Amino acid sequence: MKNVESVITMKNVQKVFGKNTALKDVSCNVHKGEIFGLLGPSGSGKTTIIKILTGQMNTTSGETTVFSTPTAKLTEDIYNKIGIVADNSGLYTRLSCYDNLKIFAKIYGVDKEQIHAVLEKVELQDALKKSASKLSKGMAQRIVLARAILHQPKLLFLDEPTSGLDPATSKKIHQLIFAMREAGTTIFLTTHNMEEATTLCDNIALLNDGVIIEYGNPKELCRKYNADKKISVLLKSGELLEIANSREQAKQIAQLFENDLVESIHSSEPNLESVFIQLTGRKLV
Repeated sequence: MKNVESVITMKNVQKVFGKNTALKDVSCNVHKGEIFGLLGPSGSGKTTIIKILTGQMNTTSGETTVFSTPTAKLTEDIYNKIGIVADNSGLYTRLSCYDNLKIFAKIYGVDKEQIHAVLEKVELQDALKKSASKLSKGMAQRIVLARAILHQPKLLFLDEPTSGLDPATSKKIHQLIFAMREAGTTIFLTTHNMEEATTLCDNIALLNDGVIIEYGNPKELCRKYNADKKISVLLKSGELLEIANSREQAKQIAQLFENDLVESIHSSEPNLESVFIQLTGRKLV
């Protein structure tokens, strides 16, 4: 099997603040072109990890690299490959959308024509002259995202990118995230939205009290912790049947279909929230 390039590596990372150990022996790899999700409740260490990976904070012990460079020694060339959408990514509210992006185009040495292209990507090409103070929350979030991808980064950090947004706006952002992955961008995502993580992420890490307690493909993890192994069959009569997901019961399910009695059928895999509760006894949010 061909080796896949690691864009991010964390090996035995520990971070201590006074008497509080925020991260305890955290290890993971994020590969090129992957959408990686970091899931955990508030205070679990997600923000600390992002700050370490973006060079804003050093580890107490352990090794972290981005593009094979230790995060404590990130250069301007490395930062030019990175885009960040954090929960405190403010806009210059007195400036227009275009002028907000023009500032960062100058910083990154990007041609101003790229501003129009990126506004079109986030479907805000008609708002280029609109003041940032007059944007809805969803529009403001898309401008922040446009700013983060203006220089076509190879690695994008997204901290709760759709928090508080309506489903239609969230879907647009999801589509853009998928398009960026198809173009080769690696995406490091934090979210409390379990459905979003399942939809977007190739792999996730569940973080609890500074420890990664589980890692893998979200759908595979849900199957792994499916203890019930049952199938729910809703009959057209309104009756709900719980049938064991086994070879022995296959004939019963087939007979229901043959007799045209089935309205809908669902398997019993837990969602990521249920998996997290099963492992920790606490909720993700």
